[in-house]
Amino acid sequence: MGRPPRYDADFLLDCAVQLVVDRGPAAVTVAGVASAAGAPSGSVYHRFSGRTVLLAALWLRTVHRFQVGFFATLTGPEAIDAALAAALHTVTWSRENPTEAQLLLHGPNEFGYADWRAEDREQAARDQHHVAAAMAKLTRRLGLRGAAGRDRVTFAVIDVPLALVGRHVRRSGRVPGGSEDLVATTVRALLS
Repeated sequence: MGRPPRYDADFLLDCAVQLVVDRGPAAVTVAGVASAAGAPSGSVYHRFSGRTVLLAALWLRTVHRFQVGFFATLTGPEAIDAALAAALHTVTWSRENPTEAQLLLHGPNEFGYADWRAEDREQAARDQHHVAAAMAKLTRRLGLRGAAGRDRVTFAVIDVPLALVGRHVRRSGRVPGGSEDLVATTVRALLS
């Protein structure tokens, strides 16, 4: 049995996350990640064929890590409880993963989305479609209708917690205690 790789993809992506937090997405280069990891550039190229592939992998991994918990919250038997849990997931996940939350606030365009390989852009589109489908299903479960109903649910479940998280994470890098209460009160008011 061979020895495990010293610089695996997750370790290198973790180093890239910290570069984003410290200096922004532009700092994520093969050389920058190699330096942050204390690895030769060849180790980064062995995992990622270039900067664009590295940026796409970083964005997609972070989105996936967030969405695993988000989608799990939507399976609850009561629609209003599922909506509330989904909105609160954004707050708690961002508190527990402050560096990754900061990364997601940049958006995929700052990670070179236009230059991604077709398969990476397709994965990002599938991720977005999955969110839209989940919001449409939750809208129906809540007994709301049409575009106005979807807009209300999306605003309550996605936009409200994202606005709160974004304000605090951009300012201090942390989501303060009590944030869940603010989000819960707003979500209930919007969806009751």
